[in-house]
Amino acid sequence: MFNDIGALEIVALVVLAVLIFGPDKLPKVIQDVSRTIRKIREFSDSAKADIREELGPEFKDFEFDDLNPKKFIRKQLDNDELGLKEIRNGFDLKKEMNEVADAVHGRGSDDSDSSSEASATSAGGARVDMQKKSAEPKKLDAGDRPPFDADAT
Repeated sequence: MFNDIGALEIVALVVLAVLIFGPDKLPKVIQDVSRTIRKIREFSDSAKADIREELGPEFKDFEFDDLNPKKFIRKQLDNDELGLKEIRNGFDLKKEMNEVADAVHGRGSDDSDSSSEASATSAGGARVDMQKKSAEPKKLDAGDRPPFDADAT
C-alpha cells in the first residue's frame, strides 16, 4: 500500500501530525484511525465471504484479485490454452514498425523505390515534387470572393 513512500515522507507526516493534533491528542487519533481501518477490513472480508457464498460451489477457486485487469491478463497468458505465447513470440513489433516506416518514407526494397519514382513522374516525363507546396497563395481581385471550404466551417 505504501510502497512509494520513503523515510523522509514518513518523518514529515509524523511531524505534521504532531503539529496539527498536538502530543496530547495524537495517541487518541492514532487509536481512532486504527480502529476505523480494522472495521473497514472486517466489512470487506465479510462482503467477500458473502459474495463467495452467493456464487456457489462452482466458483470455489474464484479470487477477487482476478478482477484486476493486469492480473487477469497475466493469468490468461500463463494459462496458454490458446497458444498465445507462440503468437506473442512470433510478432516482432520493432520489425513491423520499421517496415511500416520504410514504406511510408519510400525506403525499402528496389521494387518499392522504382514504383515510387514512377508515381512521382508526370505524364510528360518530368519529375514532379509531391511534397513541395505552393510558395504564395493565389491573390484575389477586388470583387472576387474567397474560396469556400466546407470542411473548415
